[in-house]
Amino acid sequence: MAHITIGSFEDFEKFIGNDLGLSEYHRITQEQINKFAEATLDHQWIHTDPERAKLEGTFGNTIAHGYLTLSLVPYLWEQIVQVQNLKMMVNYGIENLRFAQAVLVDNEVRLNAGLKNVVNLRGTIKAEVDVKLEIKDQRKPAFTGTLVFLYHFHT
Repeated sequence: MAHITIGSFEDFEKFIGNDLGLSEYHRITQEQINKFAEATLDHQWIHTDPERAKLEGTFGNTIAHGYLTLSLVPYLWEQIVQVQNLKMMVNYGIENLRFAQAVLVDNEVRLNAGLKNVVNLRGTIKAEVDVKLEIKDQRKPAFTGTLVFLYHFHT
């Protein structure tokens, strides 16, 4: 269940410069990693071969694809903010994305989000959200960046 409900530009404006909250933790399983490898055709052994990863890998286990962790954003974002009165939402971009730490199989991750800015562009709402994907019991996040969403509300 989302912590914050947004239904308009004015609702977004109230949160500029503030933390929006945290999602629940999500465990990254080997099955999820393997399915992502199938979907993206990225079968690098560091992701999909647990035995080889334990023997030859730097991390002692398989790791999630960086883009797999990034692809969890919509699922985790909806746990933080529920946007209502919405015609359409478009993922517009990602600024300053940095993958800072590998996510090992069975690690748990959560999204930490804050609203950097929101602008009304002739009825299209551009929201810039600073995010960190935190790894449970780790100091460094998996990634940081600014997500840019375009929201089109019903009038």
